[in-house]
Amino acid sequence: MSTLQYIEFDHFELCNGRRISLRLSYQVFGKPIADHPVVLVNHALTGNSQIAGKNGWWNDIVGKDKVIDTNAYGVLVFNCPGNGFGNIDESFTKYYREFTARDIARLFSEGLNRLHIYHLHTIIGASVGGGITWELAALRPCLADYIVPIAADWKSTDWVIGNCFIQDEILNHSSQPLSDARLHAMTFYRTPESFTSKFNRAKKSKGVFNIESWLKHHGERLNNRFKLSAYKMMNQILKTIDITQGKNNFKDVVKKIESHIHIITINSDLLFKSDENWNTFVELKSIKEDVTIGEIKSNDGHDAFLIEYHQLAKLLRPVFNLKIEKNDNYKSRYIRNW
Repeated sequence: MSTLQYIEFDHFELCNGRRISLRLSYQVFGKPIADHPVVLVNHALTGNSQIAGKNGWWNDIVGKDKVIDTNAYGVLVFNCPGNGFGNIDESFTKYYREFTARDIARLFSEGLNRLHIYHLHTIIGASVGGGITWELAALRPCLADYIVPIAADWKSTDWVIGNCFIQDEILNHSSQPLSDARLHAMTFYRTPESFTSKFNRAKKSKGVFNIESWLKHHGERLNNRFKLSAYKMMNQILKTIDITQGKNNFKDVVKKIESHIHIITINSDLLFKSDENWNTFVELKSIKEDVTIGEIKSNDGHDAFLIEYHQLAKLLRPVFNLKIEKNDNYKSRYIRNW
Protein backbone atom coordinates (compact mmCIF):
# COMPACT_ATOMS: atom_id res chain seq x y z
CA MET A 1 0.00 0.00 0.00
CA SER A 2 1.30 3.46 -0.90
CA THR A 3 2.13 5.57 2.13
CA LEU A 4 0.99 9.14 2.61
CA GLN A 5 3.85 11.58 2.10
CA TYR A 6 4.08 15.31 2.74
CA ILE A 7 5.53 18.52 1.34
CA GLU A 8 5.73 21.47 3.73
CA PHE A 9 4.69 24.92 2.49
CA ASP A 10 5.39 28.00 4.57
CA HIS A 11 3.45 31.12 3.62
CA PHE A 12 1.99 29.92 0.33
CA GLU A 13 0.25 32.93 -1.22
CA LEU A 14 -3.31 32.54 -2.51
CA CYS A 15 -4.42 34.49 -5.57
CA ASN A 16 -6.10 37.04 -3.28
CA GLY A 17 -2.84 37.67 -1.40
CA ARG A 18 -3.51 35.74 1.82
CA ARG A 19 -0.54 33.67 2.97
CA ILE A 20 -1.08 30.26 4.55
CA SER A 21 1.14 27.45 5.80
CA LEU A 22 0.17 23.88 4.99
CA ARG A 23 1.29 20.33 4.41
CA LEU A 24 0.53 19.08 0.91
CA SER A 25 0.00 15.33 1.17
CA TYR A 26 0.33 12.87 -1.68
CA GLN A 27 0.63 9.20 -2.61
CA VAL A 28 2.50 7.44 -5.40
CA PHE A 29 1.40 4.17 -6.99
CA GLY A 30 3.19 1.92 -9.46
CA LYS A 31 6.62 2.70 -10.84
CA PRO A 32 9.11 5.17 -9.30
CA ILE A 33 8.23 8.65 -10.50
CA ALA A 34 11.88 9.54 -11.10
CA ASP A 35 12.36 6.90 -13.81
CA HIS A 36 9.03 6.36 -15.54
CA PRO A 37 6.28 8.32 -17.29
CA VAL A 38 4.15 10.00 -14.63
CA VAL A 39 0.38 10.31 -14.54
CA LEU A 40 -1.07 12.95 -12.23
CA VAL A 41 -4.59 12.11 -11.05
CA ASN A 42 -6.75 14.88 -9.56
CA HIS A 43 -9.42 13.47 -7.26
CA ALA A 44 -13.12 14.33 -7.16
CA LEU A 45 -15.02 16.23 -4.44
CA THR A 46 -15.25 13.55 -1.74
CA GLY A 47 -12.28 11.57 -3.07
CA ASN A 48 -8.67 11.54 -1.93
CA SER A 49 -5.24 10.26 -2.89
CA GLN A 50 -6.11 6.60 -2.22
CA ILE A 51 -6.98 5.72 -5.81
CA ALA A 52 -5.61 2.17 -5.89
CA GLY A 53 -4.99 -0.79 -3.63
CA LYS A 54 -6.98 -1.46 -0.47
CA ASN A 55 -9.90 1.00 -0.33
CA GLY A 56 -8.82 2.49 -3.65
CA TRP A 57 -11.76 4.42 -5.09
CA TRP A 58 -10.52 4.07 -8.70
CA ASN A 59 -9.34 0.46 -8.65
CA ASP A 60 -11.30 -0.27 -11.82
CA ILE A 61 -9.11 2.19 -13.74
CA VAL A 62 -5.74 2.34 -11.91
CA GLY A 63 -3.69 -0.75 -11.05
CA LYS A 64 -1.68 -3.61 -12.44
CA ASP A 65 -2.87 -4.45 -15.96
CA LYS A 66 -5.63 -1.82 -15.72
CA VAL A 67 -5.96 0.95 -18.31
CA ILE A 68 -3.68 3.20 -16.20
CA ASP A 69 -1.22 0.39 -15.68
CA THR A 70 0.95 0.63 -12.59
CA ASN A 71 3.34 -1.82 -14.27
CA ALA A 72 4.21 0.98 -16.69
CA TYR A 73 3.48 4.32 -15.00
CA GLY A 74 4.22 6.17 -11.83
CA VAL A 75 0.85 7.49 -10.68
CA LEU A 76 0.90 10.57 -8.45
CA VAL A 77 -2.08 11.93 -6.52
CA PHE A 78 -2.06 15.08 -4.40
CA ASN A 79 -4.76 15.65 -1.80
CA CYS A 80 -6.58 18.93 -2.22
CA PRO A 81 -5.69 21.03 0.84
CA GLY A 82 -8.52 20.90 3.32
CA ASN A 83 -10.00 17.61 2.06
CA GLY A 84 -9.33 16.07 5.48
CA PHE A 85 -7.51 12.95 4.30
CA GLY A 86 -4.90 11.75 6.76
CA ASN A 87 -6.44 13.71 9.65
CA ILE A 88 -4.08 16.65 9.13
CA ASP A 89 -4.75 19.73 11.23
CA GLU A 90 -5.77 22.34 8.64
CA SER A 91 -6.79 25.52 10.41
CA PHE A 92 -6.66 27.48 7.15
CA THR A 93 -10.02 25.95 6.15
CA LYS A 94 -11.72 28.78 8.06
CA TYR A 95 -10.73 30.89 5.04
CA TYR A 96 -12.23 28.41 2.59
CA ARG A 97 -14.22 31.06 0.70
CA GLU A 98 -10.93 32.71 -0.33
CA PHE A 99 -9.66 29.62 -2.17
CA THR A 100 -10.11 29.02 -5.89
CA ALA A 101 -9.46 26.11 -8.22
CA ARG A 102 -6.53 28.09 -9.58
CA ASP A 103 -4.96 28.21 -6.12
CA ILE A 104 -5.11 24.43 -5.97
CA ALA A 105 -3.53 24.14 -9.44
CA ARG A 106 -0.75 26.55 -8.41
CA LEU A 107 -0.10 24.53 -5.27
CA PHE A 108 0.01 21.25 -7.21
CA SER A 109 2.36 22.86 -9.73
CA GLU A 110 4.74 23.85 -6.94
CA GLY A 111 4.40 20.36 -5.46
CA LEU A 112 5.57 18.90 -8.77
CA ASN A 113 8.57 21.25 -8.72
CA ARG A 114 9.44 20.14 -5.18
CA LEU A 115 9.35 16.54 -6.40
CA HIS A 116 11.55 17.47 -9.40
CA ILE A 117 8.85 16.48 -11.87
CA TYR A 118 8.86 18.89 -14.79
CA HIS A 119 6.99 16.87 -17.38
CA LEU A 120 4.02 14.51 -17.15
CA HIS A 121 2.62 11.91 -19.47
CA THR A 122 -0.96 12.80 -18.48
CA ILE A 123 -2.95 15.01 -16.16
CA ILE A 124 -6.34 13.42 -15.56
CA GLY A 125 -9.21 14.22 -13.23
CA ALA A 126 -12.95 13.85 -12.90
CA SER A 127 -15.56 16.36 -11.74
CA VAL A 128 -13.81 19.03 -9.65
CA GLY A 129 -10.58 17.12 -10.37
CA GLY A 130 -11.25 17.66 -14.07
CA GLY A 131 -11.59 21.39 -13.41
CA ILE A 132 -8.21 21.38 -11.65
CA THR A 133 -6.82 19.49 -14.66
CA TRP A 134 -7.97 22.36 -16.91
CA GLU A 135 -6.49 24.92 -14.51
CA LEU A 136 -3.09 23.16 -14.48
CA ALA A 137 -3.05 22.96 -18.27
CA ALA A 138 -3.73 26.70 -18.52
CA LEU A 139 -1.16 27.48 -15.85
CA ARG A 140 1.59 25.34 -17.41
CA PRO A 141 0.77 24.80 -21.10
CA CYS A 142 3.80 22.55 -21.75
CA LEU A 143 3.54 20.40 -18.62
CA ALA A 144 1.87 17.26 -20.02
CA ASP A 145 1.56 15.29 -23.22
CA TYR A 146 -2.13 14.71 -22.52
CA ILE A 147 -4.77 16.35 -20.41
CA VAL A 148 -7.94 14.38 -19.76
CA PRO A 149 -10.81 16.21 -18.03
CA ILE A 150 -13.68 13.82 -17.25
CA ALA A 151 -17.23 14.96 -16.41
CA ALA A 152 -15.89 18.48 -16.02
CA ASP A 153 -15.34 21.72 -17.92
CA TRP A 154 -12.92 24.63 -18.05
CA LYS A 155 -15.40 26.79 -16.12
CA SER A 156 -18.11 26.49 -13.52
CA THR A 157 -21.35 27.45 -15.23
CA ASP A 158 -24.12 29.41 -13.55
CA TRP A 159 -25.84 26.06 -12.95
CA VAL A 160 -22.78 24.69 -11.12
CA ILE A 161 -22.28 27.93 -9.19
CA GLY A 162 -25.95 27.98 -8.19
CA ASN A 163 -25.89 24.43 -6.88
CA CYS A 164 -22.63 25.09 -5.01
CA PHE A 165 -24.29 28.13 -3.42
CA ILE A 166 -27.19 25.96 -2.22
CA GLN A 167 -24.68 23.40 -0.92
CA ASP A 168 -22.82 26.11 1.00
CA GLU A 169 -26.06 27.40 2.53
CA ILE A 170 -26.95 23.89 3.69
CA LEU A 171 -23.43 23.32 5.05
CA ASN A 172 -23.59 26.53 7.08
CA HIS A 173 -27.20 26.48 8.29
CA SER A 174 -28.47 22.90 8.56
CA SER A 175 -28.60 21.08 11.90
CA GLN A 176 -27.13 18.03 10.11
CA PRO A 177 -25.13 19.75 7.37
CA LEU A 178 -23.07 16.92 5.89
CA SER A 179 -26.00 14.56 5.54
CA ASP A 180 -28.42 17.17 4.20
CA ALA A 181 -25.91 18.55 1.70
CA ARG A 182 -25.27 15.04 0.43
CA LEU A 183 -29.01 14.42 -0.05
CA HIS A 184 -29.21 17.51 -2.23
CA ALA A 185 -26.03 16.63 -4.14
CA MET A 186 -27.21 13.13 -5.04
CA THR A 187 -30.14 14.64 -6.95
CA PHE A 188 -27.80 16.29 -9.46
CA TYR A 189 -25.14 13.56 -9.41
CA ARG A 190 -27.78 11.18 -10.80
CA THR A 191 -30.82 11.68 -13.09
CA PRO A 192 -34.60 11.22 -12.91
CA GLU A 193 -34.24 8.28 -15.32
CA SER A 194 -31.63 6.70 -13.08
CA PHE A 195 -33.90 6.98 -10.05
CA THR A 196 -36.88 5.55 -11.94
CA SER A 197 -34.84 2.60 -13.20
CA LYS A 198 -33.42 1.88 -9.74
CA PHE A 199 -36.49 2.42 -7.54
CA ASN A 200 -39.66 2.64 -9.67
CA ARG A 201 -41.59 4.25 -6.76
CA ALA A 202 -41.18 1.09 -4.64
CA LYS A 203 -41.69 1.28 -0.87
CA LYS A 204 -40.33 -0.57 2.10
CA SER A 205 -42.69 -2.35 4.52
CA LYS A 206 -43.18 0.76 6.68
CA GLY A 207 -44.30 2.86 3.75
CA VAL A 208 -40.96 4.62 3.23
CA PHE A 209 -40.03 5.03 -0.41
CA ASN A 210 -36.85 3.19 -1.39
CA ILE A 211 -35.47 6.40 -2.89
CA GLU A 212 -35.82 8.05 0.53
CA SER A 213 -33.96 5.33 2.39
CA TRP A 214 -31.26 5.25 -0.31
CA LEU A 215 -30.69 9.00 -0.04
CA LYS A 216 -30.61 8.79 3.75
CA HIS A 217 -28.06 6.00 3.53
CA HIS A 218 -25.75 8.13 1.34
CA GLY A 219 -26.10 11.04 3.72
CA GLU A 220 -25.19 8.91 6.73
CA ARG A 221 -22.22 7.32 4.96
CA LEU A 222 -20.71 10.68 4.09
CA ASN A 223 -21.38 11.97 7.59
CA ASN A 224 -19.36 9.04 8.97
CA ARG A 225 -16.31 9.46 6.72
CA PHE A 226 -16.02 13.14 5.79
CA LYS A 227 -15.40 16.39 7.61
CA LEU A 228 -17.67 19.42 7.42
CA SER A 229 -14.68 21.69 6.75
CA ALA A 230 -13.59 19.40 3.90
CA TYR A 231 -17.00 19.55 2.23
CA LYS A 232 -17.03 23.35 2.46
CA MET A 233 -13.55 23.58 0.96
CA MET A 234 -14.15 21.18 -1.92
CA ASN A 235 -17.50 22.75 -2.74
CA GLN A 236 -15.74 26.13 -2.95
CA ILE A 237 -13.14 24.72 -5.37
CA LEU A 238 -15.90 23.27 -7.55
CA LYS A 239 -17.59 26.68 -7.64
CA THR A 240 -14.50 28.61 -8.77
CA ILE A 241 -13.23 26.74 -11.85
CA ASP A 242 -12.42 29.29 -14.58
CA ILE A 243 -9.23 29.20 -16.65
CA THR A 244 -10.06 32.64 -18.12
CA GLN A 245 -10.38 34.49 -14.80
CA GLY A 246 -8.16 37.56 -14.98
CA LYS A 247 -6.91 36.53 -18.43
CA ASN A 248 -8.04 36.84 -22.02
CA ASN A 249 -10.85 34.87 -23.63
CA PHE A 250 -11.03 31.09 -23.77
CA LYS A 251 -9.39 30.70 -27.17
CA ASP A 252 -6.47 32.94 -26.22
CA VAL A 253 -5.83 30.79 -23.15
CA VAL A 254 -6.16 27.33 -24.69
CA LYS A 255 -4.24 28.00 -27.90
CA LYS A 256 -1.10 28.06 -25.74
CA ILE A 257 -1.74 24.55 -24.40
CA GLU A 258 0.61 22.14 -26.16
CA SER A 259 -0.96 19.00 -24.69
CA HIS A 260 -3.31 16.72 -26.57
CA ILE A 261 -6.68 17.50 -24.96
CA HIS A 262 -8.95 14.48 -24.62
CA ILE A 263 -12.35 15.42 -23.19
CA ILE A 264 -14.61 12.73 -21.76
CA THR A 265 -18.21 13.74 -21.19
CA ILE A 266 -21.35 11.92 -20.06
CA ASN A 267 -24.51 12.20 -22.14
CA SER A 268 -26.81 12.42 -19.08
CA ASP A 269 -24.60 14.56 -16.81
CA LEU A 270 -26.76 17.17 -15.05
CA LEU A 271 -23.82 18.94 -13.37
CA PHE A 272 -21.32 19.44 -16.18
CA LYS A 273 -23.63 19.22 -19.16
CA SER A 274 -22.58 17.26 -22.21
CA ASP A 275 -23.61 20.16 -24.46
CA GLU A 276 -21.10 22.42 -22.71
CA ASN A 277 -18.32 19.90 -23.36
CA TRP A 278 -19.25 19.52 -27.01
CA ASN A 279 -19.27 23.31 -27.39
CA THR A 280 -15.81 23.40 -25.81
CA PHE A 281 -14.64 20.70 -28.23
CA VAL A 282 -15.92 22.63 -31.27
CA GLU A 283 -14.21 25.82 -30.10
CA LEU A 284 -10.95 23.96 -29.50
CA LYS A 285 -11.02 22.27 -32.91
CA SER A 286 -11.20 25.68 -34.59
CA ILE A 287 -7.74 26.58 -33.24
CA LYS A 288 -6.05 23.30 -32.28
CA GLU A 289 -5.53 19.95 -33.99
CA ASP A 290 -4.76 17.71 -31.02
CA VAL A 291 -8.24 17.61 -29.53
CA THR A 292 -10.51 14.58 -29.14
CA ILE A 293 -13.72 13.85 -27.28
CA GLY A 294 -15.45 10.72 -26.07
CA GLU A 295 -18.85 10.29 -24.49
CA ILE A 296 -20.03 7.82 -21.87
CA LYS A 297 -23.59 6.65 -22.56
CA SER A 298 -25.50 6.16 -19.32
CA ASN A 299 -28.66 7.07 -17.44
CA ASP A 300 -26.65 7.51 -14.25
CA GLY A 301 -25.67 11.12 -14.83
CA HIS A 302 -22.56 12.69 -13.34
CA ASP A 303 -21.74 9.61 -11.25
CA ALA A 304 -21.35 7.52 -14.42
CA PHE A 305 -17.59 8.15 -14.38
CA LEU A 306 -17.52 5.93 -11.26
CA ILE A 307 -20.14 3.45 -12.47
CA GLU A 308 -19.48 2.89 -16.20
CA TYR A 309 -15.84 1.93 -15.79
CA HIS A 310 -15.83 -0.39 -18.85
CA GLN A 311 -16.83 2.51 -21.09
CA LEU A 312 -14.41 4.86 -19.37
CA ALA A 313 -11.52 2.40 -19.74
CA LYS A 314 -12.27 2.05 -23.46
CA LEU A 315 -12.28 5.83 -23.91
CA LEU A 316 -9.00 6.16 -22.00
CA ARG A 317 -7.15 3.34 -23.71
CA PRO A 318 -5.78 5.40 -26.65
CA VAL A 319 -4.18 7.85 -24.20
CA PHE A 320 -2.46 5.13 -22.18
CA ASN A 321 -1.59 2.78 -25.04
CA LEU A 322 2.19 3.10 -24.94
CA LYS A 323 5.22 0.91 -25.14
CA ILE A 324 7.95 1.32 -22.55
CA GLU A 325 11.56 1.09 -23.69
CA LYS A 326 14.87 1.61 -21.93
CA ASN A 327 17.60 3.96 -23.08
CA ASP A 328 21.30 3.65 -22.38
CA ASN A 329 20.91 5.27 -18.97
CA TYR A 330 18.16 2.82 -17.99
CA LYS A 331 15.66 5.64 -17.79
CA SER A 332 12.26 4.83 -19.15
CA ARG A 333 11.08 6.56 -22.26
CA TYR A 334 7.78 6.06 -23.95
CA ILE A 335 6.31 6.00 -27.44
CA ARG A 336 2.88 7.54 -27.77
CA ASN A 337 0.38 5.51 -29.75
CA TRP A 338 -2.65 7.68 -30.41
